[in-house]
Amino acid sequence: MSLVLERETKHEARVNDRPLARSLHRRRKISARAFERRARAIFWLKRVLPAVALILLSLIVLWPEFRHITEQGRAALRRFNTRASLSGLIVNAHYRGVDSHGQTYTVTAATARQVTPDLVSLNEPKADTVLSGGTWVLVTADHGMYQQHQSVLDLWGHVTLYRDDGITVHTGTATLDLKSGFGAGNHVVSAEGPFGTLDANGFAVGDKGSMAQFTGPARLVLNAKRQ
Repeated sequence: MSLVLERETKHEARVNDRPLARSLHRRRKISARAFERRARAIFWLKRVLPAVALILLSLIVLWPEFRHITEQGRAALRRFNTRASLSGLIVNAHYRGVDSHGQTYTVTAATARQVTPDLVSLNEPKADTVLSGGTWVLVTADHGMYQQHQSVLDLWGHVTLYRDDGITVHTGTATLDLKSGFGAGNHVVSAEGPFGTLDANGFAVGDKGSMAQFTGPARLVLNAKRQ
């Protein structure tokens, strides 16, 4: 009887020890994983922290220089904005519009100064467009005034009109209506091209130069027809 009780007691002990063994096994696995994670974290911290410390040290050393450069840049920008706002000066000005025929025209200038909300003073202005027949036209001058709302360009000083069909016109002043394509001038005009040469005391053009009239007295010399 005692032998049976002893065996039953040992069997109950072994049964009771199994959950404890499983729990200890799980704890060992968890501890091993945690140790691996901790080891990896320490590995990366040993490499990252010195780099971060070096970056912070560099920023501390260079920060006064960065601040000085930034303040210089801000001061230069303030000076530029002040000058620009006081003078209304625009460098490499560019204006674009569409005429009554749906063709695009452009007006550019080396510098432009906003005189009024509508009027712009131009230095070395250029205006170009394409005629209804496809001919490209460029007009240049030393100075000009551009009325933006009316699209009227007044030019003076070595006014020159170029056409890509070989015609060149020189005069002293010109007024161009960029919307309608009308232009006129009352100074001496000289023109040359495949047709010959022409000198007159003024001019008027329509359709952006495809039609022209010259006021006299005028002198026209035609080239002989090529055989």
